[in-house]
Amino acid sequence: MTGKVLGIVGRVYLALILFFLYAPILVMAAMSFNASEFYQLPFAYSGEWYERLWSNRAILSAAWRSIWIAFVVTGIATALGTAAAIALFRYDFPGKKVLRALLFPPIAIPWLIIGTAMLIFFFGIGLGRGTPTVIIGHVALALPYVIVIVSARLATFDATLEEAARVLGASPWQVTKRVTVPWILPGIVAGGLLAFAVSFDQFVVSYFLSEPGDATLPVLIYTSIRKGFTPEINAISTLIIAVSMSVMLLAARYSNFGGER
Repeated sequence: MTGKVLGIVGRVYLALILFFLYAPILVMAAMSFNASEFYQLPFAYSGEWYERLWSNRAILSAAWRSIWIAFVVTGIATALGTAAAIALFRYDFPGKKVLRALLFPPIAIPWLIIGTAMLIFFFGIGLGRGTPTVIIGHVALALPYVIVIVSARLATFDATLEEAARVLGASPWQVTKRVTVPWILPGIVAGGLLAFAVSFDQFVVSYFLSEPGDATLPVLIYTSIRKGFTPEINAISTLIIAVSMSVMLLAARYSNFGGER
């Protein structure tokens, strides 16, 4: 009897968590189809805000800027993070434990502090604000996530497989390409997806490092809210959520994230 009650409580608790997570998203998506600009009820269906979105150059430009920056950051962070994780897995060197420990402070430190520090640093070395500094800042934030995720996958890897490949005459590159990378590929995919999300969703560092008039989508949404929220923001947000969730579901379907299928 007690187990049955606990099971019911657990299901109710899980349902409440899912409700609080997804209810605001569903409301936002619904309001993107509401004819009223001020979210008046009763609900009246309209696709007007999606039509206006395609003619809103400011939002589309910011969205495209966020997308291509996120792709660049994903490529750089995934390549560097994977290489670093493999190096930490294969080799022992002085300060290795300290280096591993230093991966976590960038994840724990508030992004407001990191953004301020990056702004001061880049101006100090003469780079200033602009797209290159935004990309560097995003890579610095995404890199620890990739290293941690790929390292977690490598923790389940049998190092004797690499030794066996070397004994059979494989070069270090062949060992990495044909033995190590296929095993850690789910971790690489997961790290890349998280790097993309960190970059695309990044507001603080983008706000500090972007040049005026060349904002990313999160920065534009923030400034739009300050000036007056428009339902076109709901429309672009709904499209982004739909695409990102579809990609995540496809990745989860065709990648072995949690072990054996």
